[in-house]
Amino acid sequence: MHKIYHRIDKIAGNVITVEATNVSYRELAQVTSRQGTSLAQVIRLDGDHVSLQVFAGSRGIATDAQVRFLGHPMQTAFSEALLGRVFTGSGTPRDKGPPIAENMINIGGPSVNPAKRIIPRRMVRTGIPMIDVFNTLVESQKLPVFSVAGEPYNPLLARIALQAEVDVIVLGGMGLKHDDYLFFRDYLEEHGALARAVMFVHTAADPTVECLMVPDISLAVAEQFALQNKRVLVLLTDMTNFADSLKEIAITMEQIPSNRGYPGDLYSQLAARYEKAVDFDTAGSITVLAVTTMPGDDVTHPVPDNTGYITEGQFYLRNGRIEPFGSLSRLKQLVNNKTREDHRTIMNTMIQLYAGYKETLEKQAMGFRMSNWDRKLLKYGERFEKELMDLTVNIPLEEALDLGWRILADCFEPAETGIPSKFIEKFWPKTAKTQEAVEAATK
Repeated sequence: MHKIYHRIDKIAGNVITVEATNVSYRELAQVTSRQGTSLAQVIRLDGDHVSLQVFAGSRGIATDAQVRFLGHPMQTAFSEALLGRVFTGSGTPRDKGPPIAENMINIGGPSVNPAKRIIPRRMVRTGIPMIDVFNTLVESQKLPVFSVAGEPYNPLLARIALQAEVDVIVLGGMGLKHDDYLFFRDYLEEHGALARAVMFVHTAADPTVECLMVPDISLAVAEQFALQNKRVLVLLTDMTNFADSLKEIAITMEQIPSNRGYPGDLYSQLAARYEKAVDFDTAGSITVLAVTTMPGDDVTHPVPDNTGYITEGQFYLRNGRIEPFGSLSRLKQLVNNKTREDHRTIMNTMIQLYAGYKETLEKQAMGFRMSNWDRKLLKYGERFEKELMDLTVNIPLEEALDLGWRILADCFEPAETGIPSKFIEKFWPKTAKTQEAVEAATK
């Protein structure tokens, strides 16, 4: 039986402080006042002074309210019945379905023991050429999507959720507008993907503390599915809202601010979530793809800056497209040589030629005369952007590689691409017009 405390020493915003003993960090408590009972979570321990964040806010809570500690951290239910359901950041059904109370598990636990991990070895196919061909997503990878407000990062995540070749999708939304929440739910439902997905959604109107719980509850559920030998993809949006919630609570707690007002442990808080990505030795895997919006498109902002030191690359979403320059998957080399033998050649060649296209655009803008080579690059760049970079393109990896060869063949002679002759002979599209050029390039 846990002791009930009848005196609150301090109320600041949604944080209350009581004197209590034998309490642990992140432990849950029930706060009972004239307004009813609400949950709170321990967010700071200073001797016997215990600070708790009240989920529903502190409005109506007086200093004589009762505080009863529950002896355990935040928990969530886990079962196959979660699939197809939508919950709040605290695990309460948002879809008006029945609550699930079986098999309760703690959230926010430690990351997996490195001895239980294996080196990533399988790609996650998404049907998006700018990912599959040029920056392959690998199982157990942790990657951010760096973007700015107004970019279609949520539609991108929705497409990945729909098309990714995984067993389970866990979608965690933080600070979402209600329209964005409805978009995710309706999109996945209309396309038949909701049945293999579970959503934990915190909207901008919900309590701040629930925003902090979304990554933990999403990853805790993902871990349980992975232990059942499932390939799980966790999609989080938006980690900047998560960091802003950390900042808001730190200010309420009168902590000494760090860079731009964020708490000094921002790096550790982000790393604790991203490091949940894992490929188990004898079970499934967890892959994490998380949106990080950059205020003012500033990559030196504390959130993307700290994120870059934790993750294994990044996708840059600009002008409605995944940019080939700056975007990076550091683990792609682990799987590119297992897909098709020409994968890395096509990837490298097309990016090099696209860089030449960008330089030609600058020359054209400055009024320089266009050479025959410049005109070829202009034709190539336009086709590359339209047929491969556009996020509406939805084709398997092998078709994307074949399309890359066709674009190259339509714009250049084989010898102009710098591709090794063994690949020219095997993959260059054979037509009466190009056969002679292929033979010349391979002599």
